[in-house]
Amino acid sequence: MIDPHLQHVPRLGRHPSRWRLAGVPVITVMLGSATTALPVIAQSPVMPPFGLLLLLSWRLLRPELWRTWIGLPLGLFDDLMSGQPIGSAMFLWTVMLIGIDAVEHRMVWRSYRQDWLIASVGIIFCIAGGVLFARITGGGGVTLKLVVPQMLWTILLFPFVVRQCARVDRWRVMA
Repeated sequence: MIDPHLQHVPRLGRHPSRWRLAGVPVITVMLGSATTALPVIAQSPVMPPFGLLLLLSWRLLRPELWRTWIGLPLGLFDDLMSGQPIGSAMFLWTVMLIGIDAVEHRMVWRSYRQDWLIASVGIIFCIAGGVLFARITGGGGVTLKLVVPQMLWTILLFPFVVRQCARVDRWRVMA
């Protein structure tokens, strides 16, 4: 009798679970949004919005993965975790995803630099929009001059986050 743990299990023809395919990207974005709850003390907003970075990374890496409306529930979770006015990330992320869809329909092909440019515009739009929403709802004191370093840091961090998403994606689709 052969021990079942010693037998070779073929990987060809096997498929990953539906939970792994659909749930892992959503959970990574939610974990990225939850990093704002970490006890980091800073005098200015320097921590990049990891939820936004992961959303952009997954969207640009796997365009077929999500519909545009995914910005609503993920944005709500980000608003709850970050303390931004409820609806700000929901609105900004959804508008950003609609803009990315519009740009992608006009492009024949995309390169890495174009993805970085698209992500940079999305990052600037969402961070500047978040500052605007905070000022409108009475959260004064934060100006665009204070968040420019956060924008630059986030834009420069994007290639690293995309690479990590690609690594997680390779595991996600592996049987």
